[in-house]
Amino acid sequence: MDAGERTSCRVAVAVLNWNGAAHLRRFLPSVVAHNLPGDRVVVIDNGSDDESLKVLEASFPEVDVVTLSENLGFAGGYNAGLSIVSERFDAQYVLLLNSDVEVTAGWVDVMVETAERHHWTAVQPKIRAVDRRAEFEYAGAAGGYMDRFGFMFCAGRIFDAFESDMGQYDQERPVFWASGAALMVKRSAWEEVQGLDVDFFAHMEEIDLCWRLRNRGHVVGVATGTHVYHLGGGTLGQSSPRKAELNFRNNLFLLLKNDHRFGIRGRIFFRQLLDGVAALRFLTEGKPDFFRAVIKAHGDFRKLRSRMWEKRMAERKACASASVNHLTDSGRYHGSIIVDYFIRGRKRFSDLPAYLFR
Repeated sequence: MDAGERTSCRVAVAVLNWNGAAHLRRFLPSVVAHNLPGDRVVVIDNGSDDESLKVLEASFPEVDVVTLSENLGFAGGYNAGLSIVSERFDAQYVLLLNSDVEVTAGWVDVMVETAERHHWTAVQPKIRAVDRRAEFEYAGAAGGYMDRFGFMFCAGRIFDAFESDMGQYDQERPVFWASGAALMVKRSAWEEVQGLDVDFFAHMEEIDLCWRLRNRGHVVGVATGTHVYHLGGGTLGQSSPRKAELNFRNNLFLLLKNDHRFGIRGRIFFRQLLDGVAALRFLTEGKPDFFRAVIKAHGDFRKLRSRMWEKRMAERKACASASVNHLTDSGRYHGSIIVDYFIRGRKRFSDLPAYLFR
């Protein structure tokens, strides 16, 4: 390709990699095998110091590679990498794909067709577990939702209760958020909201992205006509105190930045009280590292609170100037998933009262 020349393509499938040579060997062959001529596969290497680049050069010469000099995290890596990708390719959509995802035949076609038929800006496929292939996976399952207190859950996965995919959630529908494990976004919308927020570093940054899109009138949905398989926990395991710290902190970031309704200070305070209860529970369960993770998360939130408040104001201004005629409330659950799950014993998404989704 000549310098400065851009190649048009329908979808740029962007795989972010950091020291994931084993994942590339295991999962990238499915992405290459199911890639169509009108799409491009790009690996964004996030400053790896393992054999990743050698693996790409030796085994995947058809894959485009973007090399970053250091690990910029999930958000920073995608922002920097997709900026370079946009210099090379004039793509209609960008598709963020974790390096530990196995894809299936026709998956991109179904996502594009679903997005265009419903006029959705961002979509995810159904996400199943690699090692339990009939079961929904933690990160996204059949689409993401948010309860009245800002707690996230999925159709097919509430906390640690995983359902098997029996087609029970195959209705194509808008959701509150889509998983960053396999997230396709219109490139124009990605650029409109300036990508991911690097202050999140990792975890929940895709929920922040979806919320910002929603606040500007875009719709996020799930393409239930296809599915992928996700290993999960490739960088930070599910039982990692560091992951817990990021999740608790970033959930507060999400609310302060994107919940533009009146009374946000009260909702943040109440959420912090609930987090305190969770921290005490970790302590009684003999998990002092997780207790400290919650404390550190709240400390980091206080340090960055003023910055997030400034971003809140900037977001409100941007949304006001977007001339949005209608804001969808799809994907919001007007109940408490904590109460439903732990007190009422509602472990399945289908157990939740339908009238509370409105």
